[in-house]
Amino acid sequence: MTQTTDAAPQTNPRATGPRRTRRMPHRAWFVAAVAFVTIIGGAAFNSLPGLLIDPLHDRFGWSRGEIGFAVSIDMALYGLTAPFAAALMDRFGMRKVVVAALSMVAAGALLSVWMTASWQLMLYWGLLVGLGTGSMAMAFAATVTNRWFVERRGLVTGVLTAAGASGQLIFLPLCAWIVDHHGWRPASVTVALA
Repeated sequence: MTQTTDAAPQTNPRATGPRRTRRMPHRAWFVAAVAFVTIIGGAAFNSLPGLLIDPLHDRFGWSRGEIGFAVSIDMALYGLTAPFAAALMDRFGMRKVVVAALSMVAAGALLSVWMTASWQLMLYWGLLVGLGTGSMAMAFAATVTNRWFVERRGLVTGVLTAAGASGQLIFLPLCAWIVDHHGWRPASVTVALA
């Protein structure tokens, strides 16, 4: 004779409801965070030359017009580079373009530590930093937003746009303090390392 029993399913007495799993944020939010930090760095580079006008004038005797011309090249390239950077991002991918842009910016800032002539300032800060920061400006923010977000596109666009002002807010007081207490070269190195 075989014995059959109807066993009740075993339950956990501590469980109070359905099992909940912890949801990780979507990978797009990590991409947006990296883009935010990158844009902050680009804004820091773009704002530093304003702090260096007097120290460079005092150290090398360059006219404010020569220094201002280098800053003008930087600002012009910052604005003109964006459409081309967006096309390059479509063709070669965001990572390659952003790594190249960050490399140009870091190289321009580091090379400026050893400059001795005003044409070098125009080349390093005007050309290299202008092209690099222009490649990471609004075109980068728009590309990240359009490729990674659908629902929260407006929010992410606003946050990435605010990164430019946040970079100046964070780095300008720090760099001003470094320039006042340690000179212009450590400020350039600090921004390049950041």
